[in-house]
Amino acid sequence: MRPDADVEPGTLLVASPGLLDSNFRRTVVYVIDHRGEGTLGVVLNRPSEVSVDDVLPAWGPHVTEPSAVFVGGPVDPKTALCLAAMRTGEDVSAMAGVIGVRGPVALVDLDSDPDTLVSRFRGMRVFAGYSGWDVDQLAGEIDRGDWIVVPALPSDVLASPSEDLWARVLRRQGMPLALLATHPVDVKNN
Repeated sequence: MRPDADVEPGTLLVASPGLLDSNFRRTVVYVIDHRGEGTLGVVLNRPSEVSVDDVLPAWGPHVTEPSAVFVGGPVDPKTALCLAAMRTGEDVSAMAGVIGVRGPVALVDLDSDPDTLVSRFRGMRVFAGYSGWDVDQLAGEIDRGDWIVVPALPSDVLASPSEDLWARVLRRQGMPLALLATHPVDVKNN
């Protein structure tokens, strides 16, 4: 079986404690697309200092707190992506301006009129850039032990940066993965 067989839209890639790449250390990546051409996702737990109001003023008042643009990854940092968690009962497939990812989570077209969409969202978040892998690249990284593939909850997309999303996701996996949540940020301080 391929190492990336469990990766699909709506799953999480959780950086293993040994992944020291500064772009991905202790990150949680939400997978938006995974197919033969590669994989695309956004880092959920990296808020920037930039306010959504400063770059997308029409959408700024509608994002989930904090109103920061999140760093979605190192690829194409001038591209903005938006994920929303839909309200219960909303049919993403019948809605213009959104593309369903999985369950109530959808990719939002930022060229749409926010006034026609935001009442249908439970919350939304804007990301600058994204995380991307070429064909077989992610499989190799998973096989090497860089990533742990786990199911996502819709609330992960809107998680507050004040909580440690990386540790929270690992803890809810049960043993033995839950033990990784106790791994110190700097092992020298252990």
